[in-house]
Amino acid sequence: MLAEDSVLLREGLIALLDRFGHKVAAAVGDAPALLTAVAEHTPDIVVTDVRMPPGFQDEGLHAAVRLRERQPSLPVLVLSQYVQRTYAAELLDSGDGSGVGYLLKDRVGQVEDFETALQSVASGGTVVDPEVVRHLLRRRRDPLERLTPREREVLALVAEGKSNAAIARQLVVSEAAVGKHIGNILAKLNLPPADDTHRRVLAVLTYLRA
Repeated sequence: MLAEDSVLLREGLIALLDRFGHKVAAAVGDAPALLTAVAEHTPDIVVTDVRMPPGFQDEGLHAAVRLRERQPSLPVLVLSQYVQRTYAAELLDSGDGSGVGYLLKDRVGQVEDFETALQSVASGGTVVDPEVVRHLLRRRRDPLERLTPREREVLALVAEGKSNAAIARQLVVSEAAVGKHIGNILAKLNLPPADDTHRRVLAVLTYLRA
């Protein structure tokens, strides 16, 4: 299963995969189509880009994480120009950590290297470009890097002691939207509900330390 929004690159990958004896069950150009196609064709491995329609941010990587949540043993190889830290760690930690890879297009020196990585991931191996590892290690040093600009803005206002209602008025959004942002912040900062801690305070402390 191949997901790549660039028509020329998608067709080139199809030809390359065919050259190495692989059958492409379906080739799609956006994340929703990837989810649908995987459900329909049950492929042996998924090769996907990161930035695809509709938002050209991390849709492909997010879809890959969702696929692994549904099928932890489904091999997934991300092939992208970018290191997208959001969801990258989740993908590499998904399932039991096997059958997953993240390669950077510009750093694949030989087509044989791509084929080797593909075979390794399909067989349950893990293949990660060293540059991706470096980016993820930097992300672990700054937990706020997982937050979107809007989530950072909301957290900054929480750190100022503002209530959800006050934040909603200042950002001209609904309180429900603020609540959703705060829920995302707590999840991304790995602050699950607990009886003996106040997650909102812990999130503020993380913000101040960063």
